[in-house]
Amino acid sequence: MSDRPMGCTRRDMLRVSGLAMAGLAFGSMAATRSVAAALQTTASPFEISLAQWSLHKAFFDKKADPMDFAKIAKEEFGINAIEYVNQFYKGKAEDQAFLADLKKRADDHGVKSLLIMCDGEGALGDADEAKRKKAVENHYKWVAAAKYLGCHSIRVNAQSGGSYDEQLARAADGLRRLTEFAATHDINVIVENHGGLSSNGAWLAAVMKKVDHPRCGTLPDFGNFRVSKDEMYDRYKGVEELMPFAKAVSAKSHDFDAAGNEIHTDYRKMMKIVASFGYKGYVGIEYEGSKISEADGIKATKKLLETVRSEMA
Repeated sequence: MSDRPMGCTRRDMLRVSGLAMAGLAFGSMAATRSVAAALQTTASPFEISLAQWSLHKAFFDKKADPMDFAKIAKEEFGINAIEYVNQFYKGKAEDQAFLADLKKRADDHGVKSLLIMCDGEGALGDADEAKRKKAVENHYKWVAAAKYLGCHSIRVNAQSGGSYDEQLARAADGLRRLTEFAATHDINVIVENHGGLSSNGAWLAAVMKKVDHPRCGTLPDFGNFRVSKDEMYDRYKGVEELMPFAKAVSAKSHDFDAAGNEIHTDYRKMMKIVASFGYKGYVGIEYEGSKISEADGIKATKKLLETVRSEMA
């Protein structure tokens, strides 16, 4: 079996090798960038993962077992990377036998565990400092669980209260505390635009700058930009503001037209924004529609992402 990267010709390898040697010989940053660019020409623009929330109806209605998430992702949808939701595993974060079983099931199916989406553990930007501290500590168990499962991150919320600036300071404080703990486990803390001021891209970007920690980042979601009942933030502007800090991306979907395009989000425009920041990681399918089944929604989103990816390659 050849040890060349898939899709990489002998000429490509010689060109990359030559560039690498040039970088070693002259210590040139330009040569190093050229090597990276040459390697990226043979790599996929992005990978596709599946967010567990896409199947929340099936799991809550007990039509499917959350323990089988990895199997479902692989066998039903041909997806080999998953994003867990802690709501389906309440009270299990510190159960080592449970975690071992969950990990084994993913490993047995060759599925990579990417992150755990954490909700219901308190407001990390609570105006009450004692409650804020408690919320931070409530997330510790999920950091440890994520580490055990082989994830790179936990996804949290930047929920807070007060004025624009007060919420910014409070959310940054809670996130910084949690991130410093997570860093000791080599786990990232990433924030999704998830309602309230967190759906204001400029505000959340400012929070990231205030936290100022390499382990704290964002999870831009294509659709979660409702700041209030009467205010929607521009989704394209928001994603562009959040991408400099992104460690994951969520491809939210609801409805599709006859051509298979998501009618609320222009995926081609959105993925062009994502790619413009050099992001080549996983893009997670998160279907939340109701006009077609969850399974069909996941398949439709996957097909659309694959079409856009092929156009980008």
